[in-house]
Amino acid sequence: MAQALSLGARGLGRVWPRPSVGCVLVRGTRIVGRGVTDAATGDHGEVVALRQAGALARGATAYVTLEPCSHHGRTPPCADALVTAGVARVVAALEDPNPAVSGAGLSRLRAAGVEVSVGVGAGAARRQLNGFLHLMKLGRPAVTLKLATSFDGRIATASGESRWITGPAARRVVHSLRMRHDAVLVGAGTARADNPTLTVRDMGTTHQPVRVVASRRLNLPWPNRLADTIQDGPVWILHGQDDAKPSALENWQRIGAKTLPVAVEGQQLDMGAALRALGNEGITRVFCEGGGAMAASLLAAGLVDDLIVFTAGFAFGAEGQPAIGAMGLSALSDAERFDLVETRGVGADVMQYWEKRAD
Repeated sequence: MAQALSLGARGLGRVWPRPSVGCVLVRGTRIVGRGVTDAATGDHGEVVALRQAGALARGATAYVTLEPCSHHGRTPPCADALVTAGVARVVAALEDPNPAVSGAGLSRLRAAGVEVSVGVGAGAARRQLNGFLHLMKLGRPAVTLKLATSFDGRIATASGESRWITGPAARRVVHSLRMRHDAVLVGAGTARADNPTLTVRDMGTTHQPVRVVASRRLNLPWPNRLADTIQDGPVWILHGQDDAKPSALENWQRIGAKTLPVAVEGQQLDMGAALRALGNEGITRVFCEGGGAMAASLLAAGLVDDLIVFTAGFAFGAEGQPAIGAMGLSALSDAERFDLVETRGVGADVMQYWEKRAD
């Protein structure tokens, strides 16, 4: 199962709206097939592994990170493919919450005489497939919030200077994180202040995540680096239903950007509605890179699932801009809790990975 999970990790950010499923076929003590959901063809990991194994799949055990599907989508049911190939046993990490599957794949295997086990590696699989699981259960993608701060929790000087707080090693890790998410999200303030491209660079890949800007009024400078690099990867704009300037909408639509109207809550976009809009488009994993107002909005709404914080070894002082804007909390008990998963040094900086505490 560890190898199946390793394979599944390779497809993260590349195969949405499908889950990145890893599969390993073992016959005796020999691995006869390996596979992961194919970004180009849409073939599921089981099908890729069976194709590699050929006749050696008969009598084998399949280790798969998610229940084999039982329905016709872009490809035929994987459960049927496993039965036809003569696989004797299937070990699945998780049952698929997709209503079109939801245990039916496992039932089909059992009915055909295949031995089935569920739950091996479930914790790791749940973390790896959290985007797909969130989309199926909550109708929205999983959200990873990234913060890069001084050790007193600031993301910029009082004048707005912020490049670079962290060093090159941390920035390289950020590019690898972008690569493993379906979409990268920033707010209008960050888009105006930093004029970013939000692309993955220097990682040996041509694949790019969807680059998303949330801007209620769509009051972004024009032209900008996102527009100038639209040929490098898709750009989507989340905007208020009745707030965006028609001329700004026309500019983005003319160059091929996707514009998604979203309900407004108070003076800001309703971020729950914004994430559901992304989920409706098939996005399963979102990597949010700020800024402070966006971070506060997501945290206050309970929409952050994973938190990655890079801390640099200096302080800005109280006049610096805080990493997280005002959240309106009046009691300590109102603050949502996260559990620490990992702490490690990255060059001269420290990276912490936090996961939202289970209810």
